[in-house]
Amino acid sequence: MTTIPARLARATRASTDLSDARGRTLKLYRDWYRSAPEIVELYALNVSPAFIRHSIRQRFEHNRYVTDPRAIDVLLLKSRQEYQETMNCWKQTDHILGVLLQDRTRPQKTFLQNFYEGRDEQAVLPAASGVV
Repeated sequence: MTTIPARLARATRASTDLSDARGRTLKLYRDWYRSAPEIVELYALNVSPAFIRHSIRQRFEHNRYVTDPRAIDVLLLKSRQEYQETMNCWKQTDHILGVLLQDRTRPQKTFLQNFYEGRDEQAVLPAASGVV
């Protein structure tokens, strides 16, 4: 498919309520889900479209319980931007494998591991990761 940057462009807008945000989220999820085979083909990945879909599902499930419409709008904006950049081939294969498909959960550390690091509580994820 040829790259036409304007074909994926969407105007930014605020959600009126949670049902509107839910509908926009489902539309974006469907866009990501349906484009999994194209992502594999565009970037010549050694993974299956099912793996891409699984990773997409995990990203959306991670933010499942966000209820603030403004926070949802920001997440939708960032995800739509990632989708547009991905589908227009503005990323490299390393971006896809490292940023989009990387597992974001940290392994649990034991008390002694935290003690040896000089910490008495779990470290938190960075606030501005830039990925939805």
